[in-house]
Amino acid sequence: MATIHKLTDITPNVAAEALLDGMHPSYRFGEVSFDTYIPDPSQPSQAAAVKRLQEFAEAVNVDASPSKGLMKLFGKKKKAKGPAGIYLDGGFGVGKTHLLASLWHATEGKRAFGTFVEYTNLVGALTFPRAVEILKTYNLVCIDEFELDDPGDTVLMSRLMRELADAGVKLAATSNTLPGALGEGRFAAQDFQREIQVLADQFEIIRVDGEDYRHRGLPDAPEPMADDELISFAEERYPDAHIAEDDFPQLVDHLSKVHPSRYRKLLSDTDVLVLHNVETITNQAIALRFVVFADRLYDKDVPIVASGESFDHLFTEEMMAGGYMKKYFRAVSRLTALVREGQGAES
Repeated sequence: MATIHKLTDITPNVAAEALLDGMHPSYRFGEVSFDTYIPDPSQPSQAAAVKRLQEFAEAVNVDASPSKGLMKLFGKKKKAKGPAGIYLDGGFGVGKTHLLASLWHATEGKRAFGTFVEYTNLVGALTFPRAVEILKTYNLVCIDEFELDDPGDTVLMSRLMRELADAGVKLAATSNTLPGALGEGRFAAQDFQREIQVLADQFEIIRVDGEDYRHRGLPDAPEPMADDELISFAEERYPDAHIAEDDFPQLVDHLSKVHPSRYRKLLSDTDVLVLHNVETITNQAIALRFVVFADRLYDKDVPIVASGESFDHLFTEEMMAGGYMKKYFRAVSRLTALVREGQGAES
């Protein structure tokens, strides 16, 4: 029998050490590999990206060998001849996170995997010197969804990447924006070009072209359901699930009071999300928080059953055309996939 709870009743606490323990691919990407990534034959850049990442994984594994580990332990840094890492650039839904997680699974030694937001949260929780001290001992650091939203993050992440690259740590990142263009349309990027260029210099850029796989050959998102049918439908469709049932405006307000680093913990006991009265978000700060929440829902593969507005109207037209448009499009794409799953339009 399904059990019902409310996310708005949960205020999760996460210790700094737990943040580090959670730096690995999410449930959705827990068992992916290069073999499970199916390149689109019409997009040769996808197969080329797989081949280059396999080569990069081999290089990481060489660095993870015992002899190299001793050199790192005693502080002997080898100066990299070229870029310290791989940067996967492409639109949302072309499988960049799948490829990044496949790289993590294909490598040996100590490695970390997290979103850009999770790394900034980690630095905030541990302090910058302590985060650098710990991550310097890793062989590979993977950063998913690399997007810079403010000048402080620009300086922070450029310093972190520079420190790790100088220590011989291999880096891999994904983004919808080329490194040299990070920050454009969001803040006075010209004032931070030096820091942004430091980021660009760390990576070999690999383009991954293609269409959003979540929409290939699939129907449009199903219409929102009648509000009084939501919970009975969810209980019948998911009879053994832990269902979170929340009113959308109340949930959005609750998310504004919970740090984004705790959203994963917030959803730890949720299998299905029932949302009443979805409405368009008009405040950009709140919208950006909901983007992070959408990513955590997608990571955990939480089906959604909802009433109110459809998720293609979740953000205003101005937001969908502004400096954060790629974040919003990614969130809409992911939420639409979860609604398809939740309401029976997709298996």
